[in-house]
Amino acid sequence: MLKLGRHAFGDDDRLIMAIVNRTPDSFYDKGATFAFDRALDRVREVVRDGAEIVDIGGVKAAPGQVVTVEEELERTVPFVAAVRAEFPDVVISVDTWRHEVGAAVCDAGADVLNDAWGGWDPELAAVAASYGAGLVCTHAGGVEPRTRPHRVAYPDVVADVLTRTVGEAERAAALGVPREGILIDPGHDFGKNTRHSLEVTRRLGELVDTGWPVLVSLSNKDFVGESLDRPVGERLVGTLATTAVSAWLGARVFRAHNVLETRQTLDMVASIAGTRPPARTVRGLA
Repeated sequence: MLKLGRHAFGDDDRLIMAIVNRTPDSFYDKGATFAFDRALDRVREVVRDGAEIVDIGGVKAAPGQVVTVEEELERTVPFVAAVRAEFPDVVISVDTWRHEVGAAVCDAGADVLNDAWGGWDPELAAVAASYGAGLVCTHAGGVEPRTRPHRVAYPDVVADVLTRTVGEAERAAALGVPREGILIDPGHDFGKNTRHSLEVTRRLGELVDTGWPVLVSLSNKDFVGESLDRPVGERLVGTLATTAVSAWLGARVFRAHNVLETRQTLDMVASIAGTRPPARTVRGLA
């Protein structure tokens, strides 16, 4: 059973974690939701479109302008409070590696801390435990936050993913993070080249077999762009193909920009798998 915020989700549920960036320089939307009101409109849109989780970020993942702890707090804490006030039932996640930010956003109403940098700040898991919040344990290969991999190599990338993510998950549980609120994420593109990201996708079942719920963050990423030779604005088809494969292999949560398209993809996979009936069945019967 996966429990996030006020909700418990069944093993067959496939959840969408919608991305809401409170950054002026995000790689995909170029700051479209940096303004407070625009970001709140985005939350309304993704909730309407079927996202169960809203993931709020105050610092872009790529290298760029330095964002201090204080500035990240300003971008995230009041916004989390506003989302919680308007949407008391939605699961709120915050994408941060800093324990100071983690504590403040949990105070404001966040349910999950999305640690995309693989436990770089070892105190973040303890913060999640103290608030009873969920935690995403991501593989980033040990690289420093907001840095790009350079000629990174692994004897076996999936073995490294398993060792690091399962290790962080077990550590978090030992600290008191609720086991039913811990997820592992192979960290596509983070500390990896494109071949690494393709391999962890191909072998995603090995992560699923650990028993920890698997989250994937695939949306419009560079490994999709390099595989198909497409720029950021033309990666939706590749993203959805990877989403379908990941869902078939057992991933549970999908961090996405394109919520409607992702929901249709997940619903189709579920219908093929037999865990979701077709919305209508009149062909050959009428």
